[in-house]
Amino acid sequence: MADPRGFITTPRQVAERRPVDERVGDWNEVYPGTPGTAVLPIISRQAGRCMDCGIPFCHSGCPLGNLIPEWNDLIWRDDWAGALERLHATNNFPEFTGRLCPAPCETACVVGINREPVTIKNVEVSIIDRAWGDRRVVAQPAAWHTGKTVAVIGSGPAGLAAAQQLSRAGHTVVVYERADAVGGLMRYGIPEFKMEKKVLDRRLKQMVLEGTVFKTGVNIGVDITGEQLLERFDSVVLAIGSTVARDLPVPGRELAGIHQAMEFLPQANRVAVGQEVADQIVATGKDVVIIGGGDTGADCLGTSIRQGARSVTQLEIMPVPPQGRPSGQPWPTYPMVYRISSAHEEGGERLYSVSTQRFLGDEAGNVSGLELNEVRFVEGRLETVEGTTRELPAQLVLLAMGFTGPQRDGVVEQLGVELDPRGNIARDENYATSVDRVFVAGDAGRGQSLIVWAIAEGRSCANGVDAFLNQRESRLPKPILPTERPLAV
Repeated sequence: MADPRGFITTPRQVAERRPVDERVGDWNEVYPGTPGTAVLPIISRQAGRCMDCGIPFCHSGCPLGNLIPEWNDLIWRDDWAGALERLHATNNFPEFTGRLCPAPCETACVVGINREPVTIKNVEVSIIDRAWGDRRVVAQPAAWHTGKTVAVIGSGPAGLAAAQQLSRAGHTVVVYERADAVGGLMRYGIPEFKMEKKVLDRRLKQMVLEGTVFKTGVNIGVDITGEQLLERFDSVVLAIGSTVARDLPVPGRELAGIHQAMEFLPQANRVAVGQEVADQIVATGKDVVIIGGGDTGADCLGTSIRQGARSVTQLEIMPVPPQGRPSGQPWPTYPMVYRISSAHEEGGERLYSVSTQRFLGDEAGNVSGLELNEVRFVEGRLETVEGTTRELPAQLVLLAMGFTGPQRDGVVEQLGVELDPRGNIARDENYATSVDRVFVAGDAGRGQSLIVWAIAEGRSCANGVDAFLNQRESRLPKPILPTERPLAV
């Protein structure tokens, strides 16, 4: 156990972000240095708050089953090498989750029953950021090769986790990415101020040294067909994500200036790292309305502020969440409470219980505003509140309402894999699809979810692929995934 009285005597402290007026002037991460180094002076005592409870419910909150009490104890005892080994035992990419995961482990922390939970996420990112700084993260190439080949389609967190596990198991792995660089949404969907891309690039370098082959600019289903994949490889992993964006089919949707979030964010991310984008969608000098109150909407908010938007308003159809845990969402569940991201600290307005009725345009066919109404739920049904119609000015509207499933045309149709009732790729307990030798991992099979779920699914899928290729039980670990429904992004 760490400090036996730490959870009683030590108050919770988290990493402090840079001042708002400083950070909105650049695209660097919002923490001074890195999130991990920002908390190093306090992290030992914070790790000491872990009470090493008899049944660590943080495990049930974490899809990866991270060994949280173990590495908390090791950090409190100043054993950083031991903590890194325990952290990597369950998580291929703790520097990603330590920045991007909403930390359902913390809402399941036993300390959090009657006081503030342990800062698990801060401890995690401090371990890995210090390890990278000390050059203790090294390549782990396989000692021998099986002669088996695997194609991984998609280089998001699920695809990368599956690829790294399978490479380390001795298989020859080729990762295909249709964009011009590896990383999926972590590359072009996550703003620099949440995770600088050098954090991604250093992990990709490790994977290359381990033998993983990356092929970018290859659109599977067009450049290489599903049939050709099965001819060339012993197994195929579909990690293509959930990329079909939910639309808003109301009058005026055809007006110029209304875009999906994933049209806007990738362009901004390219420019932030020095690339040129022709006809870039920008928020500069505009009234921006973001429809969708989730993390993607917050990313659009922070990006719009940095681009110099005149005003930013974020709309959410659901009621404003409570400040504290609702009675219907008791510990250790992940509660829907009012949360403030770094972007929300920087400006903008958040409107709840509102629904867009139509978009308004000018004579040139550009969006100039939108009309909305207040709404309420009555016996589970959404009703419009009479007399609440109003207009908001908007020269740029960003739709951040989530995704409905994987893209079906292309490799999904060519392979002929079955879909489940929700439109995702159906799979069994070993992540195998209805087509022999084809597996699926991440959002493509699970539906839109969290990065920690994607990594857990990638590891679990690798276990299934390895067992199939070797015709025996896999030696790769398989996370015991919680049974709760997925948390929407």
